[in-house]
Amino acid sequence: MFPLPLRLLRSLAVIALAGVAALRADVRLPAIFSDHLVLQQGVAVPVWGWADAGEKVSVGFGGRTVDVVAGADGAWTAKIGPLPANASAGTLIVKGRNEIVIRDVLVGEVWLGSGQSNMAMTVSRSKDFPAEQPAATFPAIRMFKEESARAASPQREGKGKWVICTPETVGNFSAALYFFGREIHRAVGAPVGLINSSVGGTPIESWIAEDAQRASPELKGFFVGPDKPREVSAEDRRAYEASLAKWEEAVKAAKKTKGKAPRRPQDPAEVANRKADIGGLFNGKIAPLIPYALRGMLWYQGEANTFPGKAEFYEAQLRLLVTDWRARWGGEIPFAWAQLPNFTGTGRDWPAVREAMRSTLALPRTGMAITIDVGEANDIHPKNKQEVGRRLALWALGTVYRREVPAVSGPLPMGHEARDGAITVRFHHANGGLVAKGGALGGFELAGADGQWNPAEARIAGDAVVISSPTVPKPTAVRYAWVNLPEVTLFNGAGLPASPFALGRAVREVGKKGGN
Repeated sequence: MFPLPLRLLRSLAVIALAGVAALRADVRLPAIFSDHLVLQQGVAVPVWGWADAGEKVSVGFGGRTVDVVAGADGAWTAKIGPLPANASAGTLIVKGRNEIVIRDVLVGEVWLGSGQSNMAMTVSRSKDFPAEQPAATFPAIRMFKEESARAASPQREGKGKWVICTPETVGNFSAALYFFGREIHRAVGAPVGLINSSVGGTPIESWIAEDAQRASPELKGFFVGPDKPREVSAEDRRAYEASLAKWEEAVKAAKKTKGKAPRRPQDPAEVANRKADIGGLFNGKIAPLIPYALRGMLWYQGEANTFPGKAEFYEAQLRLLVTDWRARWGGEIPFAWAQLPNFTGTGRDWPAVREAMRSTLALPRTGMAITIDVGEANDIHPKNKQEVGRRLALWALGTVYRREVPAVSGPLPMGHEARDGAITVRFHHANGGLVAKGGALGGFELAGADGQWNPAEARIAGDAVVISSPTVPKPTAVRYAWVNLPEVTLFNGAGLPASPFALGRAVREVGKKGGN
């Protein structure tokens, strides 16, 4: 064998070294670290990503630089700050063997919003969009929409981008989040970052990590049946195919006339899979966001859990969602939700889910926007998202930001007493005094030992309501607005409605008799 020439040996060595270099991974970041992002003020902000094992990574922002070393799995995390609020665009620079430059970075208040279609519902579909759109020039309000899909296991990387709020972009923003964020921005004066991770038609069990649900003693009954989607019937399939054909024709017609195309009909197989999913949306759409620094979390969901066999588990599920998300983010992050509004909902148990939401307020640093008066009888997607956002913001401004507000909530029952043939219910948040809207209280019912509910008369007595009925001489339980589409009469002086509720001995047993 003849020895290779020195020049050829050198060339081969260069090629080999280039190959080794090519195998090295560039430093990379999750999608949420991208141009126009908003970082949370007042805390040490985690910035994380991936590189080669053992590689030194430098993270610089606002005149500060933090150096870290990637672990054996290539993952690294740096913490910058605490950072003061800043509406002037900054630059986040991450350096390893390569350099990533993220521009137009603001520092302010960051909120995560999640849930199903009423969180996903856009500003363009909400009330008064023609008036809202031209007024939506808010360069310091930005929204990140998590675009990733459900997954079988927790994902580290998601998809999406930050979008600046302008009249041209606001139509695609989550309406509930936008109207909430606008209130916070105006009151606090800091930039606001809104993270929208929501999917229409999804149950709460999709949004909680499967291991946490399986470990919960309160949810053992929930997992008795098989965790598989129902079979799609031939009739459903034929209906879908007919709807799809009509949709395709409508799209063609819209293109010719330059009109707005209708929504594509939902595939029943996809809907069935979505409704049977356990933890998949947590894996795909929440896990990639952890541990992005947040001021708080907002939840707008529950409609998909009003069906028989599901509603009774909602309190345990909502409590678990709050505590599990908090644990994974590492702190008692403020958390609020929108209570289900008034809606016809035939064949569903909306009162049970509303009561589960009210009961979950026992968790610390939680809040609830009571929306029992701003729903629409025949539309599961009520358009008045301005009021939903405002009521969530009242809670946040009054409790999280310690600002003076008219009220942080509508009236909530704080205790009751059965005496002299009546039940007296005392209320928190009777700001400005309890008010009977329309002049008289209605929607109250009493039950005695027999568990039968009867309409009752009610009167305001200071910060309490006294309920009685001649047909229930010895009442043991009371409930208010306990139907899907209730009569709503009790408010506080700030104009916020009282939450529906059921109280009293054996209310869990008698509370749902004579329901919808």
